[in-house]
Amino acid sequence: MPGVESNGRNRVREQGSAVAWVESPLQLLCAVEARHAGLTGPRVRVVTRGRLPGLRVTRAELGALDLPEGLDIETADDRLPRPGRRDTWVLGDAFSGRVQLTSLTAFPSRMVVVDDGLATIRLLELLAAGFGAPLLRARAKAASSRRALGIATGIRLRAAARAGRLTIFTALPVPAGLAEAVRGLGAELVTHDFPWLRSQPVATHPRPPENTVVLGTSLVRNGLIHRDRYLDWLFALEGPLAYYPHRREDPGDLAAVRGHPGVTVYDAGVPVEMTLRDLRPGQRVLSLPSTAVTSLRVLLAARGVPVETVDVPDDWWTPSASVSLRSHLQMFAHERATP
Repeated sequence: MPGVESNGRNRVREQGSAVAWVESPLQLLCAVEARHAGLTGPRVRVVTRGRLPGLRVTRAELGALDLPEGLDIETADDRLPRPGRRDTWVLGDAFSGRVQLTSLTAFPSRMVVVDDGLATIRLLELLAAGFGAPLLRARAKAASSRRALGIATGIRLRAAARAGRLTIFTALPVPAGLAEAVRGLGAELVTHDFPWLRSQPVATHPRPPENTVVLGTSLVRNGLIHRDRYLDWLFALEGPLAYYPHRREDPGDLAAVRGHPGVTVYDAGVPVEMTLRDLRPGQRVLSLPSTAVTSLRVLLAARGVPVETVDVPDDWWTPSASVSLRSHLQMFAHERATP
């Protein structure tokens, strides 16, 4: 299928049904792409976590487009649906405690992991690390019980890979050595460039008139970079600027950005992969390290629109950002821009 590449092993056939559990707009978008790619069978029930504004808005946006046949989206009140033994289970956040608990007692016919940001690469690294590596987030300070759950989940996912029942579906550029290690486990690694999304009309989100588009970041709110360093850099950029906030950006920080002359905030509440895919030559995108950098490069390369990553200076980082975490966050920082 155009736009999708697989190593050709254990390819899912168009049979059976699937249930997907998604907790972020990107996971939701990638679940739709997985159905388009034929990884879920002819029918998939996509269940979104309730009470999350970004998911509600994204669901509404997707509903106005030509969704793949056999895909239904519904919202649950934070109750994770259990896949049956004949189901394909589609999930985004393999580090979620609820997902991990479910994985120990559910026995789906196969599992498909879709993108959840750079956490997807960390998942692959931990799976490739072998027995005993707990599936925990990069910054997690876990109790022994939580570590035990992460270890058990890792065992289950590696067993699924050995049995040919695990597929990783990603738009991220997986380093060659890591891809080889994951495939060596028996997992299928399928990459894509958002072919379904690229086939959809873009009229619902006209491109911004500003030539420079800046993507917001969660690094400030997560305590990984200093707020003043980030805002000083942003406000020193030559304007006018179009600013697209991160869904977890602090409201106070966003208010400061809104109040700065020369900056227009576009708060659509849906993934930038959906809102910025109509940019034209002469425009550019600036961003601190994020998954969106990679996906926008995929979507905008043919349009001649550069997507540049800002190299984070050492004095921006807080003590909470370990050297290994910094390296992980910046692993895809190609086409860099200097702050």
